[in-house]
Amino acid sequence: MKKLFSMFVMILLLGTLVLAGCNQGNSTTGGENTEDSGTTPEETNTKGPIKINPEIPDQEILSKGPDGEAAVSAKTLELSEADVEKIKEGKYKAALVMHYAGNDWATAQIDGLKATFKRMGIEVVAVTDAQFKAEKQVSDIETVLAKDPDLIVGIPVDPVSTADAFKKAADAGVKVVFMDNKPSGLEAGKDYVSVVSADNYGNGVAAADIMAKQLDEKGKIGVIYHDADYFVTKQRTEAFEATIKEKYPDIKIKARGGIAVPNDGEKVASGMLTKNPDLDGIFVVWDVPAEGALAAARTAGNNDLVITTIDLGTNVGLDIASGGIIKGLGAQLPYDQGIAEAILGGYALLGKEAPAYVAVPALSVTKENVLDSWKLVYHKDAPSPIQNAAK
Repeated sequence: MKKLFSMFVMILLLGTLVLAGCNQGNSTTGGENTEDSGTTPEETNTKGPIKINPEIPDQEILSKGPDGEAAVSAKTLELSEADVEKIKEGKYKAALVMHYAGNDWATAQIDGLKATFKRMGIEVVAVTDAQFKAEKQVSDIETVLAKDPDLIVGIPVDPVSTADAFKKAADAGVKVVFMDNKPSGLEAGKDYVSVVSADNYGNGVAAADIMAKQLDEKGKIGVIYHDADYFVTKQRTEAFEATIKEKYPDIKIKARGGIAVPNDGEKVASGMLTKNPDLDGIFVVWDVPAEGALAAARTAGNNDLVITTIDLGTNVGLDIASGGIIKGLGAQLPYDQGIAEAILGGYALLGKEAPAYVAVPALSVTKENVLDSWKLVYHKDAPSPIQNAAK
């Protein structure tokens, strides 16, 4: 969902870390990449049926879909070998229409999609990066449609201003699968196949539980939320706040601040800490603004602050592994989300019924399991700086 890399650049300039995985995504930044390089972490399910990683923990999905739909776990999705062979016969083409393609989350989604489509014999003809600009995404969709794809997997920058462009694709007979959110007015089963997300509510619960444990279930905290009409980020914040209020009555939410874009995190956190110097913790809605909150806490000299967030990015992973201010998070599983989206695209090509909303289970990450979690999230070992810090 959703991140700028300006904080990454700052961290690079400070010399603390060379970002792992960014080179895989950077070829799409600023436009369109029409090549499938095949440089994925692994070949996904090279034999047998296609499904997401069976090692992902089985647990109840707490999130609801964008129209209030009950979630179906991505662990229930599967394409048989016979399904795969039938799809291969179609010689289909797919395009990936990203809201932003220059971060760990997006790179992992793209990797999961490409590896799975390769297994299905589907050619990826384009990967676009809208750079969080709705007007660019509308243009990207026009460009993609000229390549005559059978499938589009995309995430709308804005649910309103991109709706007509995605509807045009659907009306042209393209099967559309959405990541995380859907454009306004589009209907499941008619205009799109399905929406696939992480269990964002479950990840918000995980972030709250980690916060409570670190604070011995008492203290004053702040919440930095996403000030936008985005149902997945709303679910995270709602879940965090509801869990704190219902399970941990001695933890009081004393401050709230919204971010419009990811690099607002430091500014909002700095203002929050200035007005409330006695805060014991801050929840931040995802990892890039959490990096800003981390910088603000360091600037304020508040090294005892506890930060929790959502998304296991490189920089927050390093801070967790180092025993730093960021103590843990609820992690999405974007590589497996990509696999699930590809499977649902396969369902559509085969004429199989698909659930309207699918979610990948939540994952709680702390210093104790950060290396194992990284492998679950990205299907590869953590970068060496994180491995060294975790020792």
